[in-house]
Amino acid sequence: MKKLHPKHFTILVPLSSYLYILLFVYAGISKLLDYENFTVQLAQSPLLSAHAGVVAPAVICMEFILVALLIFRKTRLTGLYGSFFLMIAFTIYIYLILNYSDFVPCSCGGIIEKMNWTEHMIFNIAFVILALFAIVLSEKEKHTPKHVVLLKTSLPSLLAVGVVVGLFLSSEHIIKKENNFIRRFGQHPIRDEKTFDLGVNSYYFAGMADGKIYLGNYTAPLVLTQVDTSLTTIMPAKLEIDDANLPFRSIRIQVEAPYFYVYDGNIPIIYRGKLGDSQARTISFEDCYFSQLQVIDSVNFAFRAQSRSTKSQVLGRLSLDREPKVTLNYGLLEKQIDGMFDTDGRLLRDNSTGELAYIYSYRNEILVMDKELQLLQKLHTIDTISHAQVQVRRLSDGRHKLGAPPLQVNKTSVLYKQVLFNESMLMGKYESRKAWQQAAIIDMYSTGKQEYLGSFYIYHRGENKMSQMLASDNYLFVLRGSEIVRYRFAQAVTANFKTGEAENPKQSKQ
Repeated sequence: MKKLHPKHFTILVPLSSYLYILLFVYAGISKLLDYENFTVQLAQSPLLSAHAGVVAPAVICMEFILVALLIFRKTRLTGLYGSFFLMIAFTIYIYLILNYSDFVPCSCGGIIEKMNWTEHMIFNIAFVILALFAIVLSEKEKHTPKHVVLLKTSLPSLLAVGVVVGLFLSSEHIIKKENNFIRRFGQHPIRDEKTFDLGVNSYYFAGMADGKIYLGNYTAPLVLTQVDTSLTTIMPAKLEIDDANLPFRSIRIQVEAPYFYVYDGNIPIIYRGKLGDSQARTISFEDCYFSQLQVIDSVNFAFRAQSRSTKSQVLGRLSLDREPKVTLNYGLLEKQIDGMFDTDGRLLRDNSTGELAYIYSYRNEILVMDKELQLLQKLHTIDTISHAQVQVRRLSDGRHKLGAPPLQVNKTSVLYKQVLFNESMLMGKYESRKAWQQAAIIDMYSTGKQEYLGSFYIYHRGENKMSQMLASDNYLFVLRGSEIVRYRFAQAVTANFKTGEAENPKQSKQ
């Protein structure tokens, strides 16, 4: 190797140091000036979500410490090694984001915001080479043996890779397995595509079949309204049942092709009619009372009711083609306080797989069941409310009443292709109160395993908020006031649904 000319060290090493000083001063000050936003957006990183509270101040402190080391000649070599380590860590972070991340997050603040992720990775690699070149020149001037230089540069490289990969794996485990309450918001996982005014706000989703959405109406209980998925035409139809003189309280309609079903659990009766025909005939009478019903097939139903013996909520199955017709599974809903209010929740059915699910309203638990109501697994939402915060008072007549408003954890939910879309009522770490005032937050979970898939917003329109959801392969339909809104998913719903990647992601990654 040629003898090092003194001017190489005199010019190139200080120049490299000054470039790093400029980079870190600008990056550090930018993060400090917008620290809250920097921390929030780090929390949205698919690699660092669970460690944002530690990583954010640590990165800023490291950048300013390195600036101090690079300023002085005596500590400059140490600063170059530290810069080399940090820049390798940043580069590995971007590599993992591009190749192993569930989604590419939006900007986390800082510098060079015009660069996309690939461009910034190239920028980082250039600075890695710059630091390495300055280190080699400095060590050569000190006559350090080549093998020692190789060892001293290899160790920071391996350490940087190990730290970033370790943080990634740890964060993935915490976020997806341990319910640390930090949400991940992908960039544009859904797009607001089309809105259709239904005229009144009393509709609810009755189901979907053959490219058509079916709506029931709370104020016109025997009207089944058909809307095409392009949201261009609406067609109401008046239904007729063979016994309309019963004291109904709350008639509901449910569509499961090729039939529609009319029922009111306060009256133990279920009617069935064929889509396209307005006539519905009784198929079940005095078999059971229920508060919720899900159609499994034309003769089988899952329901929730109150047990006469325990006075608690219980899940059961009604089968019209077998004896006994009604079977109850007392072991599914677990009593924590009274067995009634504390087990409140929503019974759901996945039309694509036939699986059933029950998501509690006041605790972070989801039950996944097969068609026979046998428990497949228990899952958890990402919040930490494992015990229902419900105060119950027993009245002198034996009735139970809520003694105070309960802490609601989960609200509206829909299940499709093993993806549970759930409206959460609890704010996570680093989330904006303003955003919570303007939108509903939807969390997504895989019901095939304990995995949180990400979150997104459904924005209110004035005072009108989302009341119900319906999912298909490519769309999420939402009822909001008198409107039905169609959102397009960034990618089709599958069992491994991930929050969508930005079309042109831009960000500074330091």
